[in-house]
Amino acid sequence: MAAHDDLPVLELAFPGPQRDRGVAAILSGEKTALTGLLAIHEHTGEPIPRPGERFCVVDSDGRPAAVIELTEVRVVPISLVSADYAHAEGRGYPDVTAWRRDHEAFFTNDGVTALLGARPKIDDHTLVVTEHFRLVS
Repeated sequence: MAAHDDLPVLELAFPGPQRDRGVAAILSGEKTALTGLLAIHEHTGEPIPRPGERFCVVDSDGRPAAVIELTEVRVVPISLVSADYAHAEGRGYPDVTAWRRDHEAFFTNDGVTALLGARPKIDDHTLVVTEHFRLVS
């Protein structure tokens, strides 16, 4: 895939197996959604993405792997994420409970804690950014 220098880079999770599985799921069409913690956007000053925006998804080595276009973006309490949305994440979650458990573990891991400067507290009211997308290339 050619580099897309004009597009913002999207890095799934942290480099390693979790990112590589996510990129593979995007390329296979299994993954059509991704979720971020609103607190990360607020802490870094990164704006909430908007539908129509395109991103270059990179693999664990930082190489361009895919281009996606956002089709829907919502900020919702984590407790309102649906089973359909959890399925669209393309990670084989059997239900929304498993999706939430996995995301809570990620949102409170050492990497996110280091980024935020404190371990976030996740409860039913924690706001997440849910993003549906389509694979462009």
